Amino acid sequence: MGVTIMLACAGGMSSSMLAVRMQKAAAARHLDATVFARGFGAIPQAYRKSHPDVILLGPQVRYVLRSVQKEVPVPVAVINMTDYGMMDGEKVLTQALDLLSQK
Repeated sequence: MGVTIMLACAGGMSSSMLAVRMQKAAAARHLDATVFARGFGAIPQAYRKSHPDVILLGPQVRYVLRSVQKEVPVPVAVINMTDYGMMDGEKVLTQALDLLSQK
């Protein structure tokens, strides 16, 4: 059984690039993972459709963290600004997996 990770940023564009890098990092680990990105306004609909196991927010939308945590019953966190800026798929994948292990 795999893990589904949703990334959300202002419009979904920058997080889409990061999602691709995270998907590659997961493949390198032989991890069954699906990583996808949306704009933060689409979180409720995307959650209902895809049922992600964890949601990570881009640093630019960190202000919606509390409201998203109230809306969905899965772990939600903000991606480290440096990891996001560097598009470090490996580190962000590790962050998502760490969140899941604390669940």
